Amino acid sequence: MIDTLEFSEEERMVRELVADFVARELRPIAVELDLEQRFPRELFRRMGELGILGIPFPEEIGGAGGNWVSYCLAVEEVAKVCGSTALGLAAAVSLGIGPIASFGNEEQRRRYLPALLSGDKLAAFGLTEPDAGSDAGGSMRTRAVRDGEDWVLHGAKYWITNGCHADVFVVTAITDPERGTKGISNFIVERGMPGFSTHPIKDKLGMRSSDTAELVFEGVRVPAANLVGERGQGFVNFLKTLDGGRIVIGALSLGLAEGAYERARAYARERKAFGVPIAQHQAIAFKLADMATRIHAARLLVYHAARLKDAGRPFKKEAAMAKLFASETAYQVTKEAIQIHGGVGYCREYEVERMFRDAKLCEIGEGTSEIQRLVISRALLAE
Repeated sequence: MIDTLEFSEEERMVRELVADFVARELRPIAVELDLEQRFPRELFRRMGELGILGIPFPEEIGGAGGNWVSYCLAVEEVAKVCGSTALGLAAAVSLGIGPIASFGNEEQRRRYLPALLSGDKLAAFGLTEPDAGSDAGGSMRTRAVRDGEDWVLHGAKYWITNGCHADVFVVTAITDPERGTKGISNFIVERGMPGFSTHPIKDKLGMRSSDTAELVFEGVRVPAANLVGERGQGFVNFLKTLDGGRIVIGALSLGLAEGAYERARAYARERKAFGVPIAQHQAIAFKLADMATRIHAARLLVYHAARLKDAGRPFKKEAAMAKLFASETAYQVTKEAIQIHGGVGYCREYEVERMFRDAKLCEIGEGTSEIQRLVISRALLAE
């Protein structure tokens, strides 16, 4: 289905590389990963070896020299089979590596990027807090106080993807409380720093093999050299990070919807009722038509936003539109896929129930659907 859009030869090669990796190494274990709530750390090392973790970054900093479209194609292919692994990939690249590559200085890039891009180490992003979700800037409580050559961090982060397995974290903290959101800065925190601990969050509805954790900072001393970007620019920089990440969550949502649609279509062709395949009954055929239409529209939105980002053009509104529509499409399509499967769709055998559970997070993470509508409406009224 994806060939209805035009992609360059390089972009198609990336898609084929990732599709082959998924077929050989991820598909055979996707079900058990969900059942065991097991994070597949070995697959992230393999993705590093294949260059997947470095797709959107320039070669001069150790990346693969690809673009955001290629990166979205990679996430989409992974999500067709396992939403949890796609989420971990998105968090590692967009949220973990991205801020260091975009806002870090040369020394930080030299020190951290080689191991992160190769998969030897894993990255994560610490923004959300127990009382700071949609209002991440205004309700943030984590503090960083300067003490000599260090910053001392106190606070906690919650719902952090890759949290228990990551080695390097980009963490937001308030450095200048009197300045509001202009007093937020970003820091690189390393696993093993005294006072820093991570705690797993288990038994989630979906994305069960995605590593989700709480981060706790109890007097963690972070060298001043680990300040990412300028002091007080953390809020602006994490908003820029989230804008790009929303396109990627759109691609993840698209992959989930495609995976569920493909399974539902195949089942509808094979399953018979009243003497004919159920796909020949209008009730089912119309469901498939609606599913395919929403998927195609979501694809156009996602890759339009990605093309804008690659071209260096404004894309904030388009990213929000892509994320909003694609995530709600994933929820609707996976729900209908279960309906088409009937009773067996409610069980694990056909995998659509897992995709339905995974899809729900896409309407919440990287900004809820309500926040996306706020972003879009503000942009429209400002035009």
